[in-house]
Amino acid sequence: MDFLRPASWGEALAAKAEHPTAVPIAGGTDVMVEINFDHRRPEYLLDLNRIGDLEEWEVGADSVRLGASVPYTRIMENLRGELPGLALASHTVASPQIRNRGGVGGNLGTASPAGDAHPALLAAGAEVEVESARRGTRLIPIDAFFTGVKRNALAADELIRAVHIKKADGPQQFSKVGTRNAMVIAVCAFGLALHPETRTVRTGIGSAAPTPVRAKAAEEFLNAALEEGGFWDNGKIITPSVAQRFADLCSAACNPIDDVRGTASYRRHAVGIMARRTLTWTWESYRGTAAHVEGVA
Repeated sequence: MDFLRPASWGEALAAKAEHPTAVPIAGGTDVMVEINFDHRRPEYLLDLNRIGDLEEWEVGADSVRLGASVPYTRIMENLRGELPGLALASHTVASPQIRNRGGVGGNLGTASPAGDAHPALLAAGAEVEVESARRGTRLIPIDAFFTGVKRNALAADELIRAVHIKKADGPQQFSKVGTRNAMVIAVCAFGLALHPETRTVRTGIGSAAPTPVRAKAAEEFLNAALEEGGFWDNGKIITPSVAQRFADLCSAACNPIDDVRGTASYRRHAVGIMARRTLTWTWESYRGTAAHVEGVA
């Protein structure tokens, strides 16, 4: 195994172009586990730790450009207001040591169905910035990024440089089911984001299908129900029947398997519970904010 250690982003792209099978490594929290257990033996490792701008972020007027290697700890500490769903998901990632090293870029590169960041990114409607030496930069919508079990839309000569995420314009939530609170791979996970500016709701489901997925039928149902009932304007409590129908549709969006962490039926059931609870939490938060604004006005 050869170890490539570029000193700049340009050098990294050149190395990836010359060695398309090279496996990028930054935090190493996934790659090194696979190597240590001899599940993977790449010909080349491409170390990105000398490229400082991968650990930087920019907060713009409407969105955040998050470097691929920004550690989860920094997301929790610095971007809780702008990216609340991702910050909540970051809290559930493994141990403090892993959160200090791991980042969203690695999570996306691995493309595991159980990646903790994925439901939050789906719910927020993120875009993945990738680049190659030959073709330059492109943005991949998060909905098109996951192509199969541990497969993504990256070309062989491309690297992930950053993730673009719209700043939250409404409440966001993340929930995860596991056998314990720390150092656990999700049995299933659920992200929800309210987008009052567009009067829409987006979801993200992890570890309950071959890829992370959105519950699009559930979103369409809830968007219509909220609009028809005037909920965005009147701030009324969402009725139990609407919440339950939303939960059922979220469960139906799953295509899970039985494995050592849980059965398919349990995963569907748990996703439904998380969907109903996160909807309740986010809507109560929205109602509180709307009432405050109305009172101030």
